[in-house]
Amino acid sequence: MKPIVLSLIATIALAGAAPCAQAQGASSTSPPSTSSIPPPRPVLQALPPAPAAPENPVWTQFAKDIEDLWPRIYQAAPKRIRDDPQTRAELSRLLLEAMAQRILDALGQDGDHPVFLPHIGYQMNVGQPNADTIYKRAVITPGGTYRLRGKPGSLAITKVGQLGATPELTGSGVRALGYNDFSKLRVGPDGHFDVILSPTRPAGYTGEWWQLDPATSSLLLRQVGQDWAGEVDPKISIERVDVPVTKPRATASELEQRLAGVPMQSYLIASFLVGHAEQLREQGYINRLRVFDVSNGGALEGQFYYEGAYDLKPDEALIVEAKVPERCRYSSMILTNTIYETTNWIDNQASLNGAQYAVDKDGMLRVVIANRDPGVFNWLDTSGNAAGVVQGRWTECSSQPVPTARLVKLADLARELPADTRRVTPEERQRLVRDRRAAWLQRAQW
Repeated sequence: MKPIVLSLIATIALAGAAPCAQAQGASSTSPPSTSSIPPPRPVLQALPPAPAAPENPVWTQFAKDIEDLWPRIYQAAPKRIRDDPQTRAELSRLLLEAMAQRILDALGQDGDHPVFLPHIGYQMNVGQPNADTIYKRAVITPGGTYRLRGKPGSLAITKVGQLGATPELTGSGVRALGYNDFSKLRVGPDGHFDVILSPTRPAGYTGEWWQLDPATSSLLLRQVGQDWAGEVDPKISIERVDVPVTKPRATASELEQRLAGVPMQSYLIASFLVGHAEQLREQGYINRLRVFDVSNGGALEGQFYYEGAYDLKPDEALIVEAKVPERCRYSSMILTNTIYETTNWIDNQASLNGAQYAVDKDGMLRVVIANRDPGVFNWLDTSGNAAGVVQGRWTECSSQPVPTARLVKLADLARELPADTRRVTPEERQRLVRDRRAAWLQRAQW
């Protein structure tokens, strides 16, 4: 096989050589370039000294506030780990993730001309995003009338939450003022839905209508998938219908206000849960689980959460066990690091949901958390994190068990699990992770 591949490469190279040579020969007679774009040059390692420019007070203050983010997040981080070089680097990444979210909102959000923008997730890993959920948010003007239309898709859950002031504005929690479920909407023969959101039903309107709490200042869209490859994400647009659709040029004052708000909002959302994992440790929930009350976190309605800190030596594993509910719309288990960033679930098997895990013959779900592959199908990969948080969700389930957790030696794992536990080879694991990675990346993130 290898000589064939090399021969094929050589054939392709030779086939392309003649046109290249012809092009090079013709270049001597070609007219000089008239492009206004500078020609390529070596990669820059640093910018030259800044030239002189008039003072821009708003930008100067923005830069100063950005500089102040590091000491602020350092003080907010757990004392036990904040001087560790790895943790410091991850705290810096957390700030970048928060800034990316706030900059995107500063550029794109407008209550009178709304759009569902990416909110939290793999690249904006703040607020501990769920691995199966694509989060999008649209800022709205309280009291306005809005129209949502599109195709509902086939995900396990697609709901929109009506939120008031959120953590990046307050530094504290938020309660959802209401939730609306897209699966409850009528869909036309063309497969599309069309619904109005407003504080009161528009006069004479007989179509689909959701009541909008007048205190709502943003709509949080949760697209929760279990079968990443088989389910279809929705396509949803939003518009405000009680103002003109055209949008005037932003004023200097508005642009300056948006810029000035980024540093404070970035700090508030980055620091919101940075100490959560440490709190679990201090409360004694290390390698054991408890109910997680997220009523002040804008939690998805009908969703029950459990969590606990994990702390594993290289030769240890944590077995998490629960009786699977008879009925369940959605369930999952994920990991985070010590500053509550969700562990990379795209390139690693660091999350499992009801369509991905295997249930044993006795009706029990058994998941093994370890830093190296134990050859068990239900493995959660800590991805190099010796410590962090394990969190689970039961959504609209007939029961809501809090799993047990057992710390064991990896060498003893075989006798700690049922004999019929589903296992995988290293080659199978590579295929499984590659397939889940491809399935996730093929979901529409924007």
